[in-house]
Amino acid sequence: MRLGPSSERGTIMVFSCARIVALLAVPLVTAACIGAEVDEESEELLGEDQSAIESDNGFLPNALNMNALNMNALNMNALNMNALNPTALSSASLASIKNSGPSGALSRDLMRYLVSCSLRPDQTFSFSWTDSAGVVHPEVYRGELGIAHWWATGAITNDTYVQRQITACIAARVNWYGVHVTISLRNAETASMGSSPAERAAYTVREGAFWGNLFASTPYVRSCYSPAGVARARQLQRDCAAGHVTVDPATGATTTQQCGPMTIVGSCDVLCNRVDANGGFYAGCLENPATSAWVRTDVVVTSFLTP
Repeated sequence: MRLGPSSERGTIMVFSCARIVALLAVPLVTAACIGAEVDEESEELLGEDQSAIESDNGFLPNALNMNALNMNALNMNALNMNALNPTALSSASLASIKNSGPSGALSRDLMRYLVSCSLRPDQTFSFSWTDSAGVVHPEVYRGELGIAHWWATGAITNDTYVQRQITACIAARVNWYGVHVTISLRNAETASMGSSPAERAAYTVREGAFWGNLFASTPYVRSCYSPAGVARARQLQRDCAAGHVTVDPATGATTTQQCGPMTIVGSCDVLCNRVDANGGFYAGCLENPATSAWVRTDVVVTSFLTP
């Protein structure tokens, strides 16, 4: 199922404090919340308009989400193209989300976001896992955006369009630090990403764009940055479009790192199509600038920040 384009596509996502856990010899870090005052002001600005959206559409497409997806959570073993319900998961996927160790926590985070992006608010994904002490933990993940709500009962094995839509949604929500940041997500392809005038007035800083396919035989996810939004993104510690800056303590030299498995391919202003006149999002970007200067994808999600 492909949804028609619109110039008013978007959704608000809230990212809260979360521990950054690495699978490959990176120490555990606890990040402090920042930008709380900005988030509260933004929510006040949007409150009245969101009520109207909820009334008009029966559910709130600009769903608020209080979690942050860790960049290390992009665990391919937790991805599944069978029906998105516990009884249809592959054995590897089921084992991954039930794992009691750190990798299990990351897999559950990823599954939570898969459900959030794909299913509707009236759909849930429920299972339980047992920790090392024998305590059973029930989990209930609720859908939000409904990008592929039919995935609850059918496979998406042959639907690369939907796979890309889900990937772009997830990639745009990955955060290096796990700090509390509110962002607006918009594109021309997803009906549930319906931005309002109030949303566009509150979130004016274009951060970057995200696309890829985590379900492909060779999974990939890419991003680009909007030059005008780099300073604000780094101020809010959102580094997966602009790149993560590190400083060598001995020399003081700075380097810019990729965001985990995500490849930052450059400036969106160079690599992407025109900016939509109403929504402000990029209409499409080069699929892989390293291999072609012509092949583009329109399955792209653009993120926006508060000024």
